Amino acid sequence: MTEDTKVDLVRSYSSGMPGRALNQARMHHFVLDSPSGPNEALTNSEAFLAGISSCGVTLIERHARDTGVPVTGLEVTIAGLRSRADPTRFQRIDVRFDIRGVDRRQAEALVETWRAR
Repeated sequence: MTEDTKVDLVRSYSSGMPGRALNQARMHHFVLDSPSGPNEALTNSEAFLAGISSCGVTLIERHARDTGVPVTGLEVTIAGLRSRADPTRFQRIDVRFDIRGVDRRQAEALVETWRAR
């Protein structure tokens, strides 16, 4: 590993309940359930989609701040479409950005910055 490399480490392990994993990232501990059950905790798919949408929020907020774009609010909504016959794969992922404080051209440029990264 080189000095210019950053490693994000997450450890997941069996909880003793089929379909449920205990997870640790740095000092944070959390439960994830399989979409097939028990479905009481956040599911693996929801956590995956949350990673994408939260990246959109934080990346755009930082880029807007760094470039002087006056974003006053930002919401990203993401929906993953999967077949009930094969729920192991997303057929489509739709992402919607609602960016306040900017005009349409600025908003589209901010979303394109997110897409490019």
